[in-house]
Amino acid sequence: MDPEISLMFQYTSPSGISECQVRAELSPLYDRHPLPGDRVQIETAWAARRQREPWLFDGAKFRLHSIKQEGGLLVFRLGLTCYKDFVGTNLSSRVEQLRQQGHEDFGNSQAYLADPLGVGAMLHTADDKFVFLRRSLCVGEAPGKVDIPGGHPEPQVVTGDTASEGPIRHEDLPGELVVKELFSSVLREIQDEVNLPPPTLSSPVLLGIARNETTGGRASAEFYVRCSLTSEEVQHNYAIGGPEAQESTSIIFVTRENVLTMEQSGDLWKELCPSAKGAIKLYIGVMGQCR
Repeated sequence: MDPEISLMFQYTSPSGISECQVRAELSPLYDRHPLPGDRVQIETAWAARRQREPWLFDGAKFRLHSIKQEGGLLVFRLGLTCYKDFVGTNLSSRVEQLRQQGHEDFGNSQAYLADPLGVGAMLHTADDKFVFLRRSLCVGEAPGKVDIPGGHPEPQVVTGDTASEGPIRHEDLPGELVVKELFSSVLREIQDEVNLPPPTLSSPVLLGIARNETTGGRASAEFYVRCSLTSEEVQHNYAIGGPEAQESTSIIFVTRENVLTMEQSGDLWKELCPSAKGAIKLYIGVMGQCR
């Protein structure tokens, strides 16, 4: 396994996991454990990062604590966190110290980390190619690297963007709406980053969950989405630009055959973000034998 990634969960059926097979539990018990004095360190790290990258902004995120399989369902145990805490824990120079202390105190290396849940899509075109994006230099993570379309599910979407009325609370987030946002968010990211119309995209199926070991083991739910457009048509839409066109500088198409052997034979693997590597490994493990 590439040392930049680990697999937290991989589904066993080549059909993937549909939305109706997923549940979500929200609880403060699944939030990050704070350490005495770490708020000052987080604020200091955030201020320094914002000075270097003023386009960054804070916002509420779902925190993946753990998963469980229950009666044929996959249950996400979710807390709440924010991007600022991610910068001050997962992206901090003390991340390995925090992981060690979490393991010692709770038997859980992630206990003191923000761990916002990400999403990503293995986007498969009608002419049997997968979509990758070269990230711009004005992004918070992995500038200039090659990634798949992706981002985060947003608590604000579930609550109807009521953040101005006060902090988002766990009880404001019904589990069924959180699951809907988890699956909808990956489609939204494809639409915003690649500029593809919703009718051209299939319903996402979940392949599994990968951890980015370069950012403290932060987890991302990786999906498979089929597109009814050819790579040429996708290229045309991408060139027009969507709401998040500034996040990437070019689009790359890789045949399915080359995706299956990318780690062994392709220089492109070295340019991939860990999130993309994790998604590819999950795709190969779940759907690699399918046609």
